Amino acid sequence: MLAVQVAVAANNRVKVIGDLMFPGMGGRGMNPTKLKSMMKQMGINLTEIDDVEQVIIRTLEKDIVFNDANVSIMNAQGVDTYQIVGTPEEVARELAIPDDDVRLVAEQTGVSDDAAREALKTANGDLAEAILSLS
Repeated sequence: MLAVQVAVAANNRVKVIGDLMFPGMGGRGMNPTKLKSMMKQMGINLTEIDDVEQVIIRTLEKDIVFNDANVSIMNAQGVDTYQIVGTPEEVARELAIPDDDVRLVAEQTGVSDDAAREALKTANGDLAEAILSLS
């Protein structure tokens, strides 16, 4: 038998509301039909998203890309939780340089757009630093 402590999250606070006992969970696993029935009784709905091609999680410094993702949505008490299962690949994010910034640096310094873009990348997008580095 497996005991699971049940908690409810509300307003960023977690309140423990009790323990659930799952018979038949003595380390052997549980019958999938029984598990579905128990999830239904607890108001938990699990849905698979079919034909997922790619999942990308974007942060300021990097992207986390799942090209082989299996995605499920678990709805419990009106809250959707997305579960991603797959192999993550971290990709560094390249600094996006606006074309207007490239033109401004090129005009101010008399260099080509490519040289201006490279100077902006080196300066992490800082216009003044890029202009000074080319002057």
